[in-house]
Amino acid sequence: MNPKLHLLRPAAHETGPPAGADRLPPNVARYQQVKDFVARKIQDGTWKAGDRLPSESELVAQFGLSRMTVNRALRELAEQGRIKRIGGVGSFVADDKPQANLLQIARLPDDIRRRGHDYQCRVVTVERISASLDIASALGLHTGESVFHSVCVHLEDGVPMQLEDRYVNPRMAPTFGQQDFTLEQPSDFLVRTVLFDQMEHVVDAVLPTREQAELLQMELHQPGLLLTRRTWIHEEPITIVRCLHPGMRYRLGSRFRTDGNAVTS
Repeated sequence: MNPKLHLLRPAAHETGPPAGADRLPPNVARYQQVKDFVARKIQDGTWKAGDRLPSESELVAQFGLSRMTVNRALRELAEQGRIKRIGGVGSFVADDKPQANLLQIARLPDDIRRRGHDYQCRVVTVERISASLDIASALGLHTGESVFHSVCVHLEDGVPMQLEDRYVNPRMAPTFGQQDFTLEQPSDFLVRTVLFDQMEHVVDAVLPTREQAELLQMELHQPGLLLTRRTWIHEEPITIVRCLHPGMRYRLGSRFRTDGNAVTS
């Protein structure tokens, strides 16, 4: 399929550094800021597969950087497969490709609705609290620093399938506590607003606490599957979330080809 040839010109409000650039760590190279800007537009769906990116000259003018710096950013994005460059024509968003991780889990709402069932998110709490020692360590903060904390129960046809217990670094997502998570999942909000570049998954078999068992409508002796996920951008932690699933209702798994790509049905 030939790339679309419609040019995406920066909007007037995008002149100058991209939104959120002032929250990046101060040691981020200038070419990396251009990469992050382009990657964010692709990740949030503003620029889709086949769309033409602004030219090097437009990016130079928008960011106030040298052509060499912008060229490096686009070159590295092309090497990573995010965009494709056609000599004398321009740069385009690359076609979507399967992205394989150590453990891939479909979005729970999509997975539930794909089975023809009803999905619901029940928000238990959204608050700002002082970080305990273990949460501060996980988020690269000092003990007692302020963090966002949310707890949600995800239900399938009214039956709890997942208890999500999340802590968020407020430096990376300062508006997290203002969101209505009955309309958008916390994970979807973070993916949409913070361009993470590292993710870690750890799975453990655990017994629930009394409070967890009540929220998940399970017995204290019934085992649960605990998925702990952490994300980072430029080595700075964004969030740590613990997702507990009733073992008798849920399985965690994935299937991959020998080339590392996920098998899709």
